[in-house]
Amino acid sequence: MIELKRNIKLTIAYDGSKYRGWQRLKNTDNTIQGKIEQCLSKYFDTDISIIGSSRTDAGAHALDQVANFHVDTDIELDCLHRDLNRYLPEDIIIVTVEDVQERFHSRFWSDKKTYLYRIHTNPIIPPLFERHYVFNLGKELNLDKMNEAIPLFIGKKEFQGFSKRKVKKNTVRTIENIKIEQEGDQILIYLTADGFLYNMVRIIVGTLIEIGLGDRNKDTIKHIFETESREQAGFTAPAEGLVLYKNHFEEKK
Repeated sequence: MIELKRNIKLTIAYDGSKYRGWQRLKNTDNTIQGKIEQCLSKYFDTDISIIGSSRTDAGAHALDQVANFHVDTDIELDCLHRDLNRYLPEDIIIVTVEDVQERFHSRFWSDKKTYLYRIHTNPIIPPLFERHYVFNLGKELNLDKMNEAIPLFIGKKEFQGFSKRKVKKNTVRTIENIKIEQEGDQILIYLTADGFLYNMVRIIVGTLIEIGLGDRNKDTIKHIFETESREQAGFTAPAEGLVLYKNHFEEKK
C-alpha cells in the first residue's frame, strides 16, 4: 500500500445540545472537536488533530462547521465519509469530505462567518423537536426598533463591550451585515462578520432583544462602544438559539 500525505477537509453539522462546545478541553472529552479527533485517531491508528474554522459555544449548533486535518493514507474519500458517520455520535454529522491543497487552513482561510440566531415569540412553547434549537422568549418583539439599531453595529469597530471575556489581543471586528426575518412565531437574526469574539453574537442578539422589548433605547449602543463595557450591553442570549450557519472561504492559489 502506498501511503499519501493528504490534507482532508470536513464540513460538519451538529446538534450541540449536550456538548461543551466545539473546542477540545483538557478536563472533558465531551466536545465536538474531541469526539471527531477520537474517532479519526482510532480509525487511522495514529493521533489526529483537526483544525476548526470556528469555536462554537457550549450548547450551540452548526450547519456549516469546517475543519481540516493531515494524514498519511490512500483511503477513498467515500469510504472515509461513510465510516465517520457510522462511528460518530448521531448528533454529529459529516456532510462532506474533500481533499484540499496542502496550504488550506480552516481557520486562516475563512474570511467571514454567518451565524443564525432563532427566537420563538409565542407564549406557547415550541414543539419538542424545536425547543432545543430556539430561544423560547415567549414575547413579541418590535422589529422596526430592532432594525433601526442595526446600522450602529455595522462596520469595523471595537467590540470588547460585546464580549464576555476581557482579552489583550485585538478585539476589533468588522460586521458586514445583520438581517432580521420573521417566519411565523420565529424571529431569525443573521449576522455576518470577519470574525466574532467570545459570546459576541449572543450579546449583540441580547441587546437587540432588549431594544425589541422596549427595555433599552438604541442610543445606548453608542455608549457601549464608547465605554467598551460589557456591563452596559444586553444580556447574553441562550446558546440553544445559536447556529453556525455558513463559513465563507477566501480563494487562494
